[in-house]
Amino acid sequence: MRLISALLLCCSLATGPQQVGQNAPVTATGQTTFRAASQLVVETVAVKDKNDNPIEGLTEKDFLVTEDGVPQTIQFFEPQKLPEVPDAAPVTMPGPPKLRDKLPRTQITPEQPGSLRYSDRRLLALYFDMTAMPSGDQLRALNAAKRFVQTQMTSADLLAIMMFSGGAVRVLEEFTPDRDRLLSTIETMIVGENEDALATDDTGSDTGAAFGQDDTEFNLFNTDRQLSALQTAAKMLGTLSEKKALIYFASGLRLNGIDNQAQLHATLNAAIRSGVSIWPIDARGLLAQAPMGDATRGSRGGVGMYSGASAMTTMTNLQRSQDTLWTLAADTGGKALLDNNDLEAGVVRAQKAISSYYILGYYTSNEAQNGKFRRVKIVLKNGQSAALDYRQGYYAGKLFANFTAADKERQLEDALMLGDPITELTIAMEIDYFQLNRAEYFVPLTLKIPGRELALARRGGFDHTLIDFIGEVEDEYGTTIQNLHDKVDIKLSDATAAELAKRPIQYDTGFTLLPGGYMVKVLARDNETGRIGTFQMNFVIPNLNKEEKRIPISSVILSSQRMDLREALYNATKEKDRERIDAANPLIQDGQKLIPSVTRVFSAERDLYVFLQAYDRGPVSGQPLVAFVTFYRGQTKAFETPPLAVTDPPDPQSKAVPLRFSLSLSNLPPGEYNCQVTVISPSGQKASFWQAPVMLIR
Repeated sequence: MRLISALLLCCSLATGPQQVGQNAPVTATGQTTFRAASQLVVETVAVKDKNDNPIEGLTEKDFLVTEDGVPQTIQFFEPQKLPEVPDAAPVTMPGPPKLRDKLPRTQITPEQPGSLRYSDRRLLALYFDMTAMPSGDQLRALNAAKRFVQTQMTSADLLAIMMFSGGAVRVLEEFTPDRDRLLSTIETMIVGENEDALATDDTGSDTGAAFGQDDTEFNLFNTDRQLSALQTAAKMLGTLSEKKALIYFASGLRLNGIDNQAQLHATLNAAIRSGVSIWPIDARGLLAQAPMGDATRGSRGGVGMYSGASAMTTMTNLQRSQDTLWTLAADTGGKALLDNNDLEAGVVRAQKAISSYYILGYYTSNEAQNGKFRRVKIVLKNGQSAALDYRQGYYAGKLFANFTAADKERQLEDALMLGDPITELTIAMEIDYFQLNRAEYFVPLTLKIPGRELALARRGGFDHTLIDFIGEVEDEYGTTIQNLHDKVDIKLSDATAAELAKRPIQYDTGFTLLPGGYMVKVLARDNETGRIGTFQMNFVIPNLNKEEKRIPISSVILSSQRMDLREALYNATKEKDRERIDAANPLIQDGQKLIPSVTRVFSAERDLYVFLQAYDRGPVSGQPLVAFVTFYRGQTKAFETPPLAVTDPPDPQSKAVPLRFSLSLSNLPPGEYNCQVTVISPSGQKASFWQAPVMLIR
């Protein structure tokens, strides 16, 4: 024991690696909360005279607002006048582009209801349909966007960058005034790899295929897909209350007779309801086509070459592709840029169109939360003649009890993207790690929710509570590495349901990660009431292979509960994932799972279980380790276990040596303690320490 004492004096104290915490509760005990059911409706109104010039100087007394024919009272009114002159100093970006600190997201972060995040700002979304542009047109579109950012942006402009490719709409940049960031994003967009549109007329090359989908049938679905992607982008922007312009870069968009009309109408309706004006830009520029087509497409020949039918078809298809762009613009309040090589002018036109408008808001007199569409009409009083551009209506709020499955899914996704956490439910969470091999670590995540905050529903003779979980793990660059999406149905008997007010509900899952810094964000929702709790924290997984001064150890688990896997209180929807996670989880042994104590509050009447892994890195594998657990109260040692000598051989893959303790705390008085775990290698003359505060109660 002299060697052990010497090592204790020589080695410094190391704090435990796992991280524990909880979000803030909603209200303190006994505090009364008042709620209002009024729904705030915000409209942006652009008013122009017959010469298309903005009319300024109006007040709320000049407007009359009706909702489904019922007059509404304007509660707040704010005129917006945005500068049209570009900043004096154009931006240049010498050298290679900077790397983005965030990789593409899939949504625009929504605003909180009733808030105006981008007041006095002009919102321009650059949308690149890579599936509708060949490589040359993609380059022209990206260069036009770069020139606008460098020379035409004003201090009021906020730009977002969206791209449709690979069958999905991606948000590359949310609205930002950072020119360098926008330019670096445009520079890193790959040109030519996402082109999958075929020729859109009957002069396309004949492949000679006897079977399969012909060009006409393929283009029918391809056009629907492009319009549907545009509809998705409009809905994303619809989560913001301010006036938005979507600049749509494409090489034309030709409908196939009446086959695409339904999707076109759906896209236009989504844009109108979202308050989005579409400004299409034909990336082909000014076209001077040869009568029989250029060398990029084969000619089918036939009598049409001599009668002029093929030449007429080529010109007709070109005109139709531009007509669709014109329709998208005219029906949403934008203007299309056609037959113009200065593509930047189309962005400038959209910019100048949002130079002066009014933001007005009212609390609707219709308090029914039925989710139905309500038509809004805004006119000027006293018969003033002007053209008004505004959102034609909105969908009313909907009670959570009336939510569809799609509504519930969207609510969770929107809540996950919010910058501010929702703390209607209290959540405590613990993150640990255990090495699987020399590269990977298993990271168990344990959440605990107070049972008193959950609502029960009676179904099938049992009390049930259903909890939805959604979350993601991001690395230090903002890339989503792992995600979580699960539903947990907890079935309780009469006896356990009565105890729910005293017991927490605990849920666990796990991920496989590499060493590094991460951020985890998890949401839990009570599916009976719709209440949501959010937990977010940063954590670090160290590279234990580089640990030389101390014995590398895993997280230390403190627990007072072991659960038989056959007696689980809940059933998760992703059972296959659950089986995979359980197979890698070192907390499961002999059909029993060790449940970490997230709050580290223990009853002195129950045994305390301590579990960790040490990793044998010595030159001679299998040398014995010595470990013991100590409880300190202040500076005084209150309790210590006898040294545990571990001689079991390490796991051949992870080199892990498990260390397990079972402690009786009945002789310790209640209060606060510091629990310390010490691991010593007498042969290697190394040691490791872990320490954390605990609370004992009776």
